[in-house]
Amino acid sequence: MIDPSFLGGQVFNGLSVASIYILAALGLALSFGLMRVINMAHGEIVMLGGYVAYLVMLWIPGPLGLFAAILAALVVAFIFGALLETTLVSRLAERPLDTLLATWGVSLIVQQAARDLFGATGVSVTAPSWMAGAVAVGDLSLPWSRLFIIAVAIAVLVLLGIFMKTTRVGLLVRAVNQDRATAAAMGVSVRKVDMFVFALGAGVAGVAGVILALLGPVTPSVGQSYIVTAFLVVILGGLGSIVGTTIAAVMIGLFTALAQVFVDVSFAQVLMLLFVIIFLQFRPQGVIAVKSRALDA
Repeated sequence: MIDPSFLGGQVFNGLSVASIYILAALGLALSFGLMRVINMAHGEIVMLGGYVAYLVMLWIPGPLGLFAAILAALVVAFIFGALLETTLVSRLAERPLDTLLATWGVSLIVQQAARDLFGATGVSVTAPSWMAGAVAVGDLSLPWSRLFIIAVAIAVLVLLGIFMKTTRVGLLVRAVNQDRATAAAMGVSVRKVDMFVFALGAGVAGVAGVILALLGPVTPSVGQSYIVTAFLVVILGGLGSIVGTTIAAVMIGLFTALAQVFVDVSFAQVLMLLFVIIFLQFRPQGVIAVKSRALDA
């Protein structure tokens, strides 16, 4: 019989991993849902956020360093995403295969630049001392670091939801997502909306990089470890759906964690892939079907 405390620990670990998947996949969901662009450099934007966290926390030690790192990673990744979209993605937006190849080339360039600047072995970020402990809930011990990850994911989702629902920019994003041609005919600058959404997704990916930096060394290939799962989350959730992406991330995180109760980590990944394939066979539109003429074009 499975120990209930062990099972509860696995559920908690699944939720914390799902939080990382949410942060890593949100940017992909936003950009693909609006622009139908597959950004192969998304993992390198996550990696960029990790290196920004490393530099900022060297400069600002102590408890405030982590929050300064999150803000700095958000801003730097946002600017990087805006430059990438303006100089490259927007010029190839009508050619999806060319966009895929071009962003893959960017990912290789950024990885090599990180190796030249920081070395191939990676750098370590020292988490604040208050994150070293754990909270005891019955027989469970919940690390503060994992609780912080879940809290950051919830905060990002809430802020993003409020932004999309209550601001004029969010209204324009939803309008372009539903019908690009009509939005453009009504005077909406579709180009500016595309650039903003792509940059916003990059900014969220930068925050994901900070979170990953708290869990292990930041290496030039750290983003590649999560990018495949992030794509699976986006596809499973329903292309362009923030709610669907969140649900899919929780599904994959919990499924993988609970599968590890019975099998090893490698086989759990295989079972997770089979789960995604079988799910899409019965519901190919994903968890939530997004009604958008942008996706029908």
